[in-house]
Amino acid sequence: MTDTAADTPSDRSLSIMLWLVATGFFMQALDSTIVNTALPAMARSLGEAPLRMQGVVIAYSLTMAMMIPVSDWLADKLGTRRVFFSAILIFTIGLLLCANAQSLAALIGYRVVQGIGGAMLLPVGRLAVLRVFPAERYLSALAFVAIPRLIGPTLGGWLVQIAAWHWIFLINVPVGVVGCIATMYMPDSRNPATARFDLIGYLLLAIGMVALTISLDGLADLGLQHAVVIVLLVLSFACFVAYGLHATRALQPIFSLDLFRIHTFSVGLLGNLFARIGSGAIPYLIPLLLQVSLGYTAFQAGMLSKRLVTWLIEKHGYRRVFVVNTVLVGLMMASFGLVSATQPLWLRLVQLAIFGSVNSMQFTAMNTLTLKDLGTGGASSGNSLFSLVQMLSMSLGVTVAGAILATFTGILPRVTQTNSLPAFLCVGIITAASAWIFGQLAPEVRSVKRKPDPSESN
Repeated sequence: MTDTAADTPSDRSLSIMLWLVATGFFMQALDSTIVNTALPAMARSLGEAPLRMQGVVIAYSLTMAMMIPVSDWLADKLGTRRVFFSAILIFTIGLLLCANAQSLAALIGYRVVQGIGGAMLLPVGRLAVLRVFPAERYLSALAFVAIPRLIGPTLGGWLVQIAAWHWIFLINVPVGVVGCIATMYMPDSRNPATARFDLIGYLLLAIGMVALTISLDGLADLGLQHAVVIVLLVLSFACFVAYGLHATRALQPIFSLDLFRIHTFSVGLLGNLFARIGSGAIPYLIPLLLQVSLGYTAFQAGMLSKRLVTWLIEKHGYRRVFVVNTVLVGLMMASFGLVSATQPLWLRLVQLAIFGSVNSMQFTAMNTLTLKDLGTGGASSGNSLFSLVQMLSMSLGVTVAGAILATFTGILPRVTQTNSLPAFLCVGIITAASAWIFGQLAPEVRSVKRKPDPSESN
């Protein structure tokens, strides 16, 4: 089973594709980081209570959970160019609809439209890079497309401060229009031997992911009763176990269990799950610290190496880089608990810059480790499963941060939501502890080349 492309991509086409995928990453990152910040402004504009606005976030995340398993199968069947174009188009239409929503119900419905496009932007864009770029250039290519994601929080905080909430959606519309036009220059790849869609497996995974997402959001935001959360967790666990049993019998499951026989994929997937818990918690804790404790505005909170990671991995190998860098990320997360209003601004900026550097290196290295040995046969299903784990870890991060903060606020009189050292410390420990997972890598794993698919020799 092999991929086919319309033609051999030139360097110009590869560069255009990198910019295009980076644009999609930026659009999705900006939207996902800014909406939570703008919920109070949305509530005032629509005449709703702020606590009722969580449906705006949940509708998007649930749609993402349901659509991610479909995205890479569609890319295999229809081609990465067509699906990526559809993703940008649907996402842009969702932006326009959300910006013109006149009621909470309409806004929630339009966020579903947006979630359909968003669920395809990241995994299909990453799959396009994995499929088209030469193996030796994959690490640097993925590093490049991740850079614009760092701009999203800064621009988001600025918009919330100076403009109406509608602009958090409208700002992305011109980007989406340009992206739609640019896709005509995107190299196309597809799998002509794509199997029939595994509907039973999809339904099991979709129900499991939706139940798990609601249960996690129920703990963090919805205020669901513990009994309801437990039932949802049991349901999600049952669906995942049922899928595992189904995958052992199905000829072409959505996610083949054979993927876990790939050492780098298994270690990378587990490492991503636990290391990203801290990364999912930090966006929740940092704005709380800067805006509530230190009195910063939304814009200042947002304000407040890619080549280096490629060189380090090739020189020292994945295991050594991960063990050291993961511990550094955990230590930097814990250090935010020591921030106080009396510290000079330059010190906070240095702290945030160091954290941004090591965290960016961590993401780039984790992404490439997980996907580099899949081969073309497992690229689509492995990439899709990886996207699901990323979304799950981000939800876990917010839930863990909220639970830790609430627990320490209740048991320690001096610990409040403005003195969150224990929360940052716990999140840092969780992240640093995940270095043990990466320590299971073989010392010689450093090559960026993907393992050839057995069928490629036919």
